[in-house]
Amino acid sequence: MAKDKKQEPKIVLEREYNVPLRKGWLKVPKYKRAAKAVKTLKQFIARHMKIYDRDLRKVKIDITLNNEIRFRGMKKPLSQVKIKAKKFDDGIVKVELLNIPDPLKFKKSKQEKKSAEVKKKVEEIKKEKAGKEEGEEKKEKVKEESLKNAKEQIKEQKHISKDKGVIVQRKALVK
Repeated sequence: MAKDKKQEPKIVLEREYNVPLRKGWLKVPKYKRAAKAVKTLKQFIARHMKIYDRDLRKVKIDITLNNEIRFRGMKKPLSQVKIKAKKFDDGIVKVELLNIPDPLKFKKSKQEKKSAEVKKKVEEIKKEKAGKEEGEEKKEKVKEESLKNAKEQIKEQKHISKDKGVIVQRKALVK
């Protein structure tokens, strides 16, 4: 089975911004401030990257950026953040933190390596399963044919009675 591989979307637009978040989160109660900061960031990106209908679901925020915004807690998010936004041809915009601290860079690269290794292992397992399935399909066909033959023989034996003169009845019905 040859499946078409998904082509990765191409970058249409790439920009760097210094996004002011304070004006957005000052308008809400303290316990909602970090969530409002994230929403303000998404609205800013939707406006400046020209997303159709300003659909916030098409703005994807990177984990490190989200963690950086919420680093000081829910009540005291960042007042501004420097980001890099990439718009792809399918309309989705991915937002990343521009100046990632060194420990986070190391952590992110480590996670990317692990995910790449996992993808390779998954592909290898899929290839092995595909090879096994071909052999298993042949075995299953043979098993199905043998089961059909066995069922036919059992049906024939049910219709042939051993003692033709004796009628077999259940004991519960005999009185």
